[in-house]
Amino acid sequence: MDLGLSEEQELLKNFARDFLEKECPEQHVRDMEEDEQGYTPDLWKKMAEQGWQGLIIPDEQGGSGMGFIDFIILVEEFGRALVPGPFLPTAVGGAIALMEGGSDEQKKQYLPKIASGEQIWTLALTEPTARFDAEGVELEAKDDGDSYVLNGTKLFIRDAHVTDYMTVVARTGGKGEKGITVLIVDSKSDGISFEQLKTIASDKQCEVKFENVKVPKANVLGEAGKGWELVDRIAKKATVIECAYLVGLAQKDFEISVQYAKDRIQFGRPIGSFQAIQHKTADMVTDVDGARFIMYKAAWSVAEGTDEADTDVHMAKAWCSEATRRVVAHGQQIHGGIGFTKEYNIQLFFRRQKAGELAWGDGDYHREKVAEALEI
Repeated sequence: MDLGLSEEQELLKNFARDFLEKECPEQHVRDMEEDEQGYTPDLWKKMAEQGWQGLIIPDEQGGSGMGFIDFIILVEEFGRALVPGPFLPTAVGGAIALMEGGSDEQKKQYLPKIASGEQIWTLALTEPTARFDAEGVELEAKDDGDSYVLNGTKLFIRDAHVTDYMTVVARTGGKGEKGITVLIVDSKSDGISFEQLKTIASDKQCEVKFENVKVPKANVLGEAGKGWELVDRIAKKATVIECAYLVGLAQKDFEISVQYAKDRIQFGRPIGSFQAIQHKTADMVTDVDGARFIMYKAAWSVAEGTDEADTDVHMAKAWCSEATRRVVAHGQQIHGGIGFTKEYNIQLFFRRQKAGELAWGDGDYHREKVAEALEI
């Protein structure tokens, strides 16, 4: 595994940083916390003009045809800028889901519109059980001739209220991994309702209710009743993407905190000259660099389809969830009381980290998966 970036990847990284510093400043992040939609069509359009929504979509379907590692590099910059909105949900629930499980006809129908920014998607997996395994899927999809009828509730669905389509994981029968079916659902279908949830991150997670929602069987992704394998492939990439966002977030939190330690004068000297502060910053950079390494190792394993990919992803999420939590906690402590005020920017990173830590399973969940792989 080569952790060095190619010239093209360096250009992508540097351009994305410059673009987001200009187009997604701190004030934009704050404004979107209060905005009903949580994103602006203007920024969405500008990102589409850069080809970012279609970065990993093949050329023949309107995308840029770049690789998964390239996308991870971009996502790390998104984390650094705390970019709000449906970009990542669209990548996971739209582009990746279709590329992993869509038919040629489905890819032709939807991927060009995702790449151009015309459509917003999300993945509707989790339910009130808050489980990430197949046992947690209880949304019923009842066979009704050439359609399925959906009844149930999905919870913690990112940006669902602004989507055009949702990739919905439902149960058509059986127990556990048997009887799981993945469906493309028009978000404007009769019987679907959205309610935004109040979260510590002030992001736009939703409760989505389905009441007798009819979905054509032509909208099945993959094979009916055998959809969990597809969900597992989507989840692996989505989990690494979440890790990349957390790494970018933690990197910026570290940089802000180090600068504050240099600038803040107390007892006639910069607080960074005190050993307690120095040790906190040393722990921060160790955690950031460690998280970046294990995240890219997992991304490489997933991209290459190695036998260790599953375990690498679980290890990465377990580590990134808790390492980045330590980073933002140290950042708060270095700033003291001001770090907890809404007027200062460091709290934005603290709150976003908590959302990312819990997304796709916390450290305990992924440690259990690693233990299973070790057969203990």
